[in-house]
Amino acid sequence: MSSATGPAPGLPVRMPRPRQPGRHRRPEPLAAPEDAPALVLAVPGTPSPAVRALVQEVLSIASSELPGLNARIGYLEGSDVGPGSEYPSLQAELRRTATTEHAEAAPAAVIVPLLVGPESSVLRQIHQAIADSGVAVELTDVLGPHPLLAEALHVRLSEAGLARADRARLFTVATAADGIILATVGGEEAVQAAGVTGLLLAARLAVPVLAAGIDVEGAIARTAEQLRSSGSGRLALAPYLIGPELGEELLAAAAEKAGCAAAEALGAYPAVGQLVLNRYTTTLGIAPQQPQGTPIR
Repeated sequence: MSSATGPAPGLPVRMPRPRQPGRHRRPEPLAAPEDAPALVLAVPGTPSPAVRALVQEVLSIASSELPGLNARIGYLEGSDVGPGSEYPSLQAELRRTATTEHAEAAPAAVIVPLLVGPESSVLRQIHQAIADSGVAVELTDVLGPHPLLAEALHVRLSEAGLARADRARLFTVATAADGIILATVGGEEAVQAAGVTGLLLAARLAVPVLAAGIDVEGAIARTAEQLRSSGSGRLALAPYLIGPELGEELLAAAAEKAGCAAAEALGAYPAVGQLVLNRYTTTLGIAPQQPQGTPIR
Protein backbone atom coordinates (compact mmCIF):
# COMPACT_ATOMS: atom_id res chain seq x y z
CA MET A 1 0.00 0.00 0.00
CA SER A 2 1.21 3.46 -0.81
CA SER A 3 1.32 6.27 1.70
CA ALA A 4 0.62 9.94 1.09
CA THR A 5 4.32 10.57 0.86
CA GLY A 6 5.30 7.80 -1.55
CA PRO A 7 5.23 4.10 -2.31
CA ALA A 8 5.13 1.52 0.42
CA PRO A 9 8.47 0.15 1.63
CA GLY A 10 9.90 -2.55 -0.57
CA LEU A 11 8.12 -1.51 -3.76
CA PRO A 12 10.31 -0.49 -6.71
CA VAL A 13 10.48 3.17 -7.58
CA ARG A 14 10.51 4.09 -11.31
CA MET A 15 13.22 6.67 -11.84
CA PRO A 16 13.91 8.72 -14.99
CA ARG A 17 16.33 6.91 -17.27
CA PRO A 18 19.62 8.82 -17.36
CA ARG A 19 20.89 10.06 -20.70
CA GLN A 20 23.46 7.65 -22.06
CA PRO A 21 26.84 9.40 -22.34
CA GLY A 22 29.36 9.21 -25.13
CA ARG A 23 29.02 7.95 -28.65
CA HIS A 24 26.17 5.55 -27.80
CA ARG A 25 23.87 8.35 -26.72
CA ARG A 26 20.66 8.45 -28.72
CA PRO A 27 20.66 11.56 -30.94
CA GLU A 28 18.08 14.24 -30.38
CA PRO A 29 15.27 14.15 -32.95
CA LEU A 30 15.67 16.69 -35.71
CA ALA A 31 12.93 18.70 -37.39
CA ALA A 32 13.07 21.09 -40.32
CA PRO A 33 13.40 24.76 -39.27
CA GLU A 34 10.18 26.70 -39.74
CA ASP A 35 11.76 29.04 -42.29
CA ALA A 36 13.63 26.32 -44.19
CA PRO A 37 13.33 26.49 -47.98
CA ALA A 38 11.31 23.84 -49.76
CA LEU A 39 12.92 20.70 -51.09
CA VAL A 40 11.94 20.44 -54.75
CA LEU A 41 12.70 17.11 -56.37
CA ALA A 42 13.53 17.55 -60.06
CA VAL A 43 12.15 14.50 -61.85
CA PRO A 44 13.38 13.58 -65.35
CA GLY A 45 11.55 11.58 -67.97
CA THR A 46 7.93 11.39 -69.03
CA PRO A 47 5.44 11.85 -66.15
CA SER A 48 3.02 8.98 -65.46
CA PRO A 49 1.04 7.58 -62.53
CA ALA A 50 3.81 5.03 -61.91
CA VAL A 51 6.48 7.74 -61.85
CA ARG A 52 4.39 9.89 -59.54
CA ALA A 53 3.90 6.98 -57.12
CA LEU A 54 7.64 6.30 -57.11
CA VAL A 55 8.53 9.94 -56.48
CA GLN A 56 5.96 10.31 -53.72
CA GLU A 57 7.40 7.26 -51.99
CA VAL A 58 10.92 8.73 -52.22
CA LEU A 59 9.73 11.98 -50.64
CA SER A 60 7.79 10.06 -47.99
CA ILE A 61 11.03 8.38 -46.93
CA ALA A 62 12.81 11.75 -46.79
CA SER A 63 9.97 13.41 -44.85
CA SER A 64 9.83 10.58 -42.32
CA GLU A 65 13.42 11.36 -41.32
CA LEU A 66 12.94 15.14 -41.16
CA PRO A 67 9.50 16.10 -39.77
CA GLY A 68 8.23 19.41 -41.05
CA LEU A 69 10.01 19.06 -44.39
CA ASN A 70 8.28 21.04 -47.14
CA ALA A 71 8.79 18.63 -50.05
CA ARG A 72 7.55 19.27 -53.58
CA ILE A 73 7.83 17.71 -57.03
CA GLY A 74 8.78 19.40 -60.29
CA TYR A 75 8.74 17.37 -63.51
CA LEU A 76 11.15 18.35 -66.23
CA GLU A 77 8.57 17.35 -68.83
CA GLY A 78 5.57 18.46 -66.81
CA SER A 79 2.84 21.01 -67.45
CA ASP A 80 2.74 24.70 -66.59
CA VAL A 81 -1.05 24.82 -66.87
CA GLY A 82 -2.76 25.94 -63.66
CA PRO A 83 -1.67 25.66 -60.03
CA GLY A 84 -3.34 22.28 -59.65
CA SER A 85 -1.60 20.56 -62.55
CA GLU A 86 -1.31 16.81 -62.09
CA TYR A 87 2.32 16.90 -63.22
CA PRO A 88 3.64 20.42 -62.51
CA SER A 89 6.78 21.41 -64.37
CA LEU A 90 9.87 22.30 -62.38
CA GLN A 91 9.64 25.90 -63.55
CA ALA A 92 6.00 26.22 -62.45
CA GLU A 93 6.69 24.58 -59.09
CA LEU A 94 9.56 26.97 -58.40
CA ARG A 95 7.33 29.95 -59.13
CA ARG A 96 4.66 28.61 -56.77
CA THR A 97 7.27 27.99 -54.10
CA ALA A 98 8.42 31.62 -54.36
CA THR A 99 4.91 32.83 -53.45
CA THR A 100 4.73 30.99 -50.11
CA GLU A 101 4.97 32.62 -46.70
CA HIS A 102 8.76 32.41 -46.81
CA ALA A 103 9.08 34.02 -50.22
CA GLU A 104 11.47 36.64 -48.85
CA ALA A 105 13.96 33.96 -47.85
CA ALA A 106 16.87 33.11 -50.09
CA PRO A 107 17.04 30.51 -51.37
CA ALA A 108 13.33 29.87 -51.78
CA ALA A 109 14.02 26.23 -52.61
CA VAL A 110 16.71 23.58 -52.72
CA ILE A 111 16.48 21.51 -55.89
CA VAL A 112 17.61 17.89 -55.69
CA PRO A 113 17.95 16.10 -59.05
CA LEU A 114 16.45 12.60 -58.97
CA LEU A 115 19.57 11.21 -60.61
CA VAL A 116 22.27 8.84 -59.42
CA GLY A 117 24.78 10.16 -61.95
CA PRO A 118 25.68 13.31 -63.89
CA GLU A 119 23.31 13.05 -66.85
CA SER A 120 24.26 16.25 -68.67
CA SER A 121 21.11 16.63 -70.78
CA VAL A 122 18.89 16.44 -67.70
CA LEU A 123 21.08 18.83 -65.74
CA ARG A 124 20.85 21.33 -68.63
CA GLN A 125 17.05 21.09 -68.42
CA ILE A 126 17.19 21.82 -64.71
CA HIS A 127 19.45 24.85 -65.18
CA GLN A 128 17.15 26.16 -67.91
CA ALA A 129 14.06 25.76 -65.71
CA ILE A 130 15.82 27.64 -62.90
CA ALA A 131 16.76 30.48 -65.24
CA ASP A 132 13.25 30.70 -66.69
CA SER A 133 11.61 30.75 -63.25
CA GLY A 134 13.65 33.70 -61.98
CA VAL A 135 13.58 32.20 -58.48
CA ALA A 136 16.59 32.14 -56.14
CA VAL A 137 17.40 28.48 -55.51
CA GLU A 138 20.23 26.14 -54.58
CA LEU A 139 20.93 23.13 -56.80
CA THR A 140 22.51 20.10 -55.13
CA ASP A 141 24.75 17.42 -56.56
CA VAL A 142 23.26 14.21 -57.93
CA LEU A 143 22.80 11.31 -55.50
CA GLY A 144 25.79 9.20 -56.49
CA PRO A 145 28.24 7.73 -56.29
CA HIS A 146 27.59 6.48 -52.76
CA PRO A 147 28.00 3.20 -50.80
CA LEU A 148 24.26 3.13 -50.13
CA LEU A 149 23.63 2.89 -53.86
CA ALA A 150 25.92 -0.14 -54.04
CA GLU A 151 23.81 -1.65 -51.28
CA ALA A 152 20.62 -0.89 -53.22
CA LEU A 153 22.02 -2.52 -56.36
CA HIS A 154 22.99 -5.60 -54.35
CA VAL A 155 19.47 -5.87 -52.95
CA ARG A 156 17.84 -5.51 -56.37
CA LEU A 157 20.12 -8.21 -57.80
CA SER A 158 19.40 -10.56 -54.90
CA GLU A 159 15.65 -9.94 -55.27
CA ALA A 160 15.93 -11.12 -58.87
CA GLY A 161 17.91 -14.20 -57.83
CA LEU A 162 21.03 -12.86 -59.53
CA ALA A 163 23.25 -12.39 -56.48
CA ARG A 164 23.82 -13.92 -53.07
CA ALA A 165 21.87 -12.10 -50.40
CA ASP A 166 24.28 -12.81 -47.53
CA ARG A 167 27.94 -13.67 -47.99
CA ALA A 168 28.49 -14.22 -44.28
CA ARG A 169 26.03 -17.16 -44.17
CA LEU A 170 27.14 -18.42 -47.58
CA PHE A 171 23.59 -18.36 -48.91
CA THR A 172 23.86 -19.24 -52.58
CA VAL A 173 21.59 -18.76 -55.57
CA ALA A 174 21.81 -21.19 -58.46
CA THR A 175 21.36 -18.37 -60.95
CA ALA A 176 23.77 -15.96 -59.24
CA ALA A 177 25.80 -13.99 -61.76
CA ASP A 178 29.57 -14.07 -61.90
CA GLY A 179 29.76 -10.80 -63.84
CA ILE A 180 27.65 -7.63 -63.59
CA ILE A 181 26.94 -4.97 -66.20
CA LEU A 182 26.11 -1.72 -64.45
CA ALA A 183 23.81 0.04 -66.91
CA THR A 184 23.51 3.82 -66.79
CA VAL A 185 22.62 6.82 -68.96
CA GLY A 186 24.35 10.13 -69.52
CA GLY A 187 27.35 9.37 -71.69
CA GLU A 188 30.99 8.83 -70.74
CA GLU A 189 30.92 11.08 -67.67
CA ALA A 190 28.01 9.11 -66.21
CA VAL A 191 29.74 5.80 -66.99
CA GLN A 192 32.89 6.92 -65.16
CA ALA A 193 30.84 8.01 -62.14
CA ALA A 194 28.93 4.72 -62.17
CA GLY A 195 32.25 2.91 -62.15
CA VAL A 196 32.92 4.20 -58.64
CA THR A 197 29.73 2.63 -57.33
CA GLY A 198 30.58 -0.42 -59.45
CA LEU A 199 33.80 -0.91 -57.51
CA LEU A 200 31.82 -0.86 -54.25
CA LEU A 201 29.35 -3.38 -55.66
CA ALA A 202 32.18 -5.62 -56.86
CA ALA A 203 33.63 -5.62 -53.34
CA ARG A 204 30.25 -6.69 -51.93
CA LEU A 205 29.66 -9.48 -54.44
CA ALA A 206 33.26 -10.55 -55.11
CA VAL A 207 32.55 -10.62 -58.86
CA PRO A 208 33.67 -8.24 -61.66
CA VAL A 209 31.40 -5.26 -62.31
CA LEU A 210 31.73 -3.02 -65.39
CA ALA A 211 29.68 0.10 -66.14
CA ALA A 212 28.22 0.81 -69.57
CA GLY A 213 25.87 3.38 -71.05
CA ILE A 214 22.52 2.21 -72.38
CA ASP A 215 22.44 5.38 -74.46
CA VAL A 216 25.80 4.62 -76.08
CA GLU A 217 25.35 2.51 -79.22
CA GLY A 218 26.74 -1.00 -78.76
CA ALA A 219 28.18 -0.31 -75.29
CA ILE A 220 26.11 -2.93 -73.45
CA ALA A 221 26.96 -5.70 -75.94
CA ARG A 222 30.67 -4.77 -75.90
CA THR A 223 30.77 -4.80 -72.11
CA ALA A 224 29.06 -8.19 -72.02
CA GLU A 225 31.66 -9.58 -74.43
CA GLN A 226 34.47 -8.10 -72.32
CA LEU A 227 33.16 -9.84 -69.20
CA ARG A 228 32.71 -13.15 -71.00
CA SER A 229 36.19 -13.00 -72.50
CA SER A 230 37.61 -12.53 -68.99
CA GLY A 231 35.88 -15.68 -67.72
CA SER A 232 32.41 -14.62 -66.57
CA GLY A 233 29.85 -17.10 -67.86
CA ARG A 234 26.67 -15.93 -66.11
CA LEU A 235 26.03 -12.22 -66.55
CA ALA A 236 23.41 -9.93 -65.03
CA LEU A 237 22.32 -6.42 -65.92
CA ALA A 238 22.00 -4.06 -62.93
CA PRO A 239 20.25 -0.78 -63.85
CA TYR A 240 22.09 2.08 -62.15
CA LEU A 241 18.94 4.14 -62.53
CA ILE A 242 16.09 5.21 -60.29
CA GLY A 243 13.46 4.65 -62.96
CA PRO A 244 12.01 7.80 -64.51
CA GLU A 245 15.16 8.43 -66.56
CA LEU A 246 14.55 5.57 -68.96
CA GLY A 247 11.66 3.50 -70.27
CA GLU A 248 11.32 -0.16 -69.29
CA GLU A 249 11.43 -1.19 -72.94
CA LEU A 250 14.97 0.18 -73.27
CA LEU A 251 16.11 -1.77 -70.21
CA ALA A 252 14.61 -4.94 -71.66
CA ALA A 253 16.34 -4.26 -74.98
CA ALA A 254 19.67 -3.72 -73.20
CA ALA A 255 19.34 -7.01 -71.34
CA GLU A 256 18.54 -8.77 -74.62
CA LYS A 257 21.63 -7.29 -76.27
CA ALA A 258 23.75 -8.49 -73.35
CA GLY A 259 22.14 -11.93 -73.46
CA CYS A 260 21.39 -11.94 -69.74
CA ALA A 261 18.73 -11.38 -67.12
CA ALA A 262 18.19 -7.97 -65.52
CA ALA A 263 17.35 -6.73 -62.05
CA GLU A 264 14.82 -4.00 -61.37
CA ALA A 265 15.82 -0.33 -61.32
CA LEU A 266 16.59 1.18 -57.92
CA GLY A 267 13.14 2.77 -57.66
CA ALA A 268 12.06 3.99 -54.23
CA TYR A 269 14.65 1.95 -52.35
CA PRO A 270 15.03 3.56 -48.87
CA ALA A 271 18.58 4.70 -49.59
CA VAL A 272 17.31 6.87 -52.46
CA GLY A 273 15.04 8.84 -50.11
CA GLN A 274 17.80 9.06 -47.53
CA LEU A 275 20.27 10.45 -50.06
CA VAL A 276 17.72 12.98 -51.34
CA LEU A 277 17.35 14.25 -47.78
CA ASN A 278 21.11 14.17 -47.24
CA ARG A 279 21.71 16.39 -50.27
CA TYR A 280 19.10 18.86 -48.97
CA THR A 281 20.37 19.01 -45.38
CA THR A 282 24.02 19.21 -46.43
CA THR A 283 23.24 22.21 -48.65
CA LEU A 284 21.50 23.99 -45.75
CA GLY A 285 24.02 23.01 -43.10
CA ILE A 286 21.48 20.98 -41.15
CA ALA A 287 23.04 17.94 -39.54
CA PRO A 288 20.72 14.95 -39.28
CA GLN A 289 22.04 11.46 -38.73
CA GLN A 290 24.06 10.23 -41.67
CA PRO A 291 22.06 7.82 -43.83
CA GLN A 292 22.68 4.31 -42.54
CA GLY A 293 21.95 1.42 -44.83
CA THR A 294 21.39 -2.19 -43.94
CA PRO A 295 24.68 -3.80 -44.95
CA ILE A 296 24.47 -7.16 -46.67
CA ARG A 297 27.53 -9.00 -45.52
